[in-house]
Amino acid sequence: MNSEQHELYEYARKRIKQKKLLYYHFVLLFLGSILLFVSNRFLNIYPQTNWWIWAVTFWVFLFVLHFIKVFITDSFMNKNWERAQIDKLIIRQEKKIEQLKADIEAEKIKP
Repeated sequence: MNSEQHELYEYARKRIKQKKLLYYHFVLLFLGSILLFVSNRFLNIYPQTNWWIWAVTFWVFLFVLHFIKVFITDSFMNKNWERAQIDKLIIRQEKKIEQLKADIEAEKIKP
């Protein structure tokens, strides 16, 4: 397996792991929401308020952030994007270096 194939394999493995963790997070959210509801309604843990709604809402917010990271952010900010950004920065730095060299040469020519 050459290095490019190995890199693709590692990227695919990382993405599968991210998605797997997201699915676990969803199942945990679902089961945890049921547990919070049951503990509020039937186990009489602070039954005068609906505190479980706030807990589940906060948990759903965290799940949405996790979802955005896995399916939106990481899907377009992958290795190719990183490589393109690095190439852009290198080109920019090389242009600045060339400009500085030209400025230094121009200063040397002027008496």
